[in-house]
Amino acid sequence: IIPLGISFITFSQISFLIDEYREYEEVSFIDYAVYVLYFPKVTMGPIALSKDFIKNLNESVRKDTDFDNIAKGLYAFSFGLAKKVLIADLLAGYVSYAYDYTPILGMTNAWLAVLAYTLQIYFDFSGYSDMAIGLGRIFGFKFLENFNFPYISKSITEFWRRWHISLSSWFRDYIYIPLGGNRKGILKQIRNMFLVWILTGFWHG
Repeated sequence: IIPLGISFITFSQISFLIDEYREYEEVSFIDYAVYVLYFPKVTMGPIALSKDFIKNLNESVRKDTDFDNIAKGLYAFSFGLAKKVLIADLLAGYVSYAYDYTPILGMTNAWLAVLAYTLQIYFDFSGYSDMAIGLGRIFGFKFLENFNFPYISKSITEFWRRWHISLSSWFRDYIYIPLGGNRKGILKQIRNMFLVWILTGFWHG
């Protein structure tokens, strides 16, 4: 049994602690709690950095009703919901069936199942992210895009820049760069990349 959203809550807690350590600013308990437990992002992201979120939270403009933001938020939420319900859930039925009956699948159906699963996880995850971004926009928060058409990438490197962008950015800002990034020679760069991917693997279970 795992608490709901524990991985994204953990990322938020670490972001908050490191940002406070680097440049201490007094933050009220309410602001801290809203940041860590903000419901649109708590289960599937995107991961918002504490300094950006709390600054956004306290901006006076956020306290005014902005109908343009509400309209854009509703559009993003509806688009994400359509991705999730009309595409991802539809593909999930076929994928579940194919994975349950793998021994009797022919080559064509096996490859179709692989392709369907590839599309399912993209539309499922990006759909949830779009819904979170849309809900945030309705309440006056601007979360960064989390997926940028990753399947049109021309390389593995470009793919990871486009896939789950907030996670990649988090590992870059809080693990890779503090360890020295690519500034301290090729061996340390390889070590830093290895540590980032090991931690990414642990996070994915």
